[in-house]
Formats: sequence, structure tokens, C-alpha cells
Amino acid sequence: MATLADTAESFVQMAHSIVWASAATVDADGRPRSRVLHPIWEWDGATLTGWIAVWRTPIKEADIAAHPYVSLNYWSPTQSTCSAECAVTWVLDDDGRTRVWEKFKAAPAPVGYDPAIIPEWRDGPTAEGFAAWRVAPYRLRVMPGTVMTQGVGDVLSWHA
Repeated sequence: MATLADTAESFVQMAHSIVWASAATVDADGRPRSRVLHPIWEWDGATLTGWIAVWRTPIKEADIAAHPYVSLNYWSPTQSTCSAECAVTWVLDDDGRTRVWEKFKAAPAPVGYDPAIIPEWRDGPTAEGFAAWRVAPYRLRVMPGTVMTQGVGDVLSWHA
């Protein structure tokens, strides 16, 4: 098993190049629910933190209340994949939502974007439907596509 330091940088690089992640939560009855989300990641050399702008919906609220975790999986056509299993915390206060909004606006493309392009969020970070998740990974996996297609490269795995 690799260390977090060995894995996080490779994870962020791959995740930010792929941009969109398939995300799965679990409802109160133990049934999975999937969706596609656009996380942004911060690695400070010690801690990896993800931020996801989301619509605050009754389904998401119920799923996270029942099971405060999300599984994120990235895939590229070159067969490169990375995944993160994470604990989820809602960001609902105005200051927190504004900080997450600004993270997306300030980030370089392709992971960065202006959240106001979403019609429901055009009124800014305090719009009624705008919320965010802070995600803290407890398991990461990074697999370059060359591992599958050529038998070359290393799979990095880490868990807390």
C-alpha cells in the first residue's frame, strides 16, 4: 500500500484531467444511487480535501443523513481510472458556500468554471439551491490506463 503523500498528488492530477466523476451514495434502505458530479481537490502536502458544488435536494439530504459517504470514480477513454471513497459533510452556511464557489471560479480549466452558468445558481453562492459537499477521502486508488492496456505502470492504493 502506498502512502497518502505518494497517492494524493497522482490522484489530483488524474481527477482534474478527467474532471467528471461518477458518484454513488446509499439511501436509508441500503440502495445505491448514482449521479455524475464535478469535484475539485486540494492537496496541501498533508491533507486531501474535495469540494463538490451540488443542488440541495431532499434525495441528497436523505442519503447523506442515512450514510454520510460518497464513492467517486473517474474514467478516461485511455482506461486511466482513479477513485475516492469519502466521508461527506454539507457546506450550507453563506461563508462556506461562497468559499467553495470561489474555489471553482479561481481554478484553471478544465476543473475550474463559473458556477453561475448553472441557471438555478445564477444568483450566486447564496442562491437557494446552491450547496456544497466537503469530502474527506479514507481510500484512494489510481490506475494509469497503461497498466491495463500495456501491462506497464503502477497502481497506487491508499487507505486511512
